[in-house]
Amino acid sequence: MKIYIIGAGPGDPDLITVKGLRILQEADVVLYTDSLVNEELIAKAKPDAEILKSAGMDLDEMVRVMVDRVKEGKMVARVHTGDPAVFGAIMEQIALLKKEGIGYEIIPGVSSVFASAAAVGAELTIPELTQTLILTRAEGRTPVPELEKLKDLASHHCTIALFLSATLTRKVVTELTDAGWSENTPVAVVQRATWPDQLIIRTTLANLEKDMKENGIRSHAMILAGWALDPEIHTNEEYRSKLYDKEFTHRFRRGVKP
Repeated sequence: MKIYIIGAGPGDPDLITVKGLRILQEADVVLYTDSLVNEELIAKAKPDAEILKSAGMDLDEMVRVMVDRVKEGKMVARVHTGDPAVFGAIMEQIALLKKEGIGYEIIPGVSSVFASAAAVGAELTIPELTQTLILTRAEGRTPVPELEKLKDLASHHCTIALFLSATLTRKVVTELTDAGWSENTPVAVVQRATWPDQLIIRTTLANLEKDMKENGIRSHAMILAGWALDPEIHTNEEYRSKLYDKEFTHRFRRGVKP
């Protein structure tokens, strides 16, 4: 007995994996986060599937529904936005499922961080500039671990992707500035990545708060910060991967001798 935890992707119903879509179409019961998952995707479930919305349920209610249906011999798909592994709130569901003796299988999905990078046409790891991407959030009502304060993470001066931080831009700017980031550091904000009403803002650290307010962005937004987001990065030939350099050898290609 098990349930399927499916990553639905960031919004565009075509961005679910082939396996995720197959399971969705075979499931007898579909429990989905109706405040975040595209209804067009859920419409692809089989006609006689039981469709349940989870936004109004608490943890115990959600798990009880899944447990009851699985014990009835039904195939259950729990559909999450993005990828369940990143801020997916699946751990507490899994803990209760284990207590009930119910197994689970996670089907990964396209995270909003990568959908946002694609939307702005950015590579987040640029050779000779940054080879590290930090996925995190600003500290709000829910604290972060002491060793994961944004200022400390920002001290690495790599690319940072901020989830759940659209209402905390003043804090974001302060902590990055305190970590020594230039006020000219490029920032890209993508609201509702891949949805029809997707909104992209290209700005700088100094103007981030102002531009967010002017565009009314307070939710469903990914903040990408760092010099990999420079709109002119493509013109700088200093930052080029060695992977396709004709003089760079690897086991699939011999280098060209000078």
